Amino acid sequence: MQIHTLDKAAIINELQFGNGINHAVHEGRRADFSLILSMFSDDVRDNTPTEKVDEIDTSEQALRKRFELQGPQQLRSDQSSYQLSAQQASLFHRSGLPSAKLSHYLKPDALTYLPEDTHNLPEEVYHNLSGHQRRMLSEKESKPLMPIDLYNQLIKAQRTFQIQAQA
Repeated sequence: MQIHTLDKAAIINELQFGNGINHAVHEGRRADFSLILSMFSDDVRDNTPTEKVDEIDTSEQALRKRFELQGPQQLRSDQSSYQLSAQQASLFHRSGLPSAKLSHYLKPDALTYLPEDTHNLPEEVYHNLSGHQRRMLSEKESKPLMPIDLYNQLIKAQRTFQIQAQA
């Protein structure tokens, strides 16, 4: 079963449905109306033009580079963590606890092993998110700002739908 089937639909507003909402209201089809509304994005940034604000990079990695500090111990596992933990377990079985501790101090292992591809969220939380929220988590680049000529695009979409309805 595909979990992200509706995520690719990217339904943002009523322009993508044409007069479907209008017909559902006038004909009293409450189920259709509520289904269409539930598929809209609940993020106001999808519908409202916003300005981009430049931020100064004060991340931990930038500060570590500036002050020439070592990297911290990994909090979360990745693919290389499994090989490192297997090596430390092997050292523990062959040479005892002091050898495993020394290996850990030289190259520390990850603190926790979490599932991958859930954007650092627990699995049950990730699968409980809506399709729009999962889509926003998986987007690598920031969304472009809303166009300035939004009103003209709305009028054009309405006229195009009216022409298609008459044909």
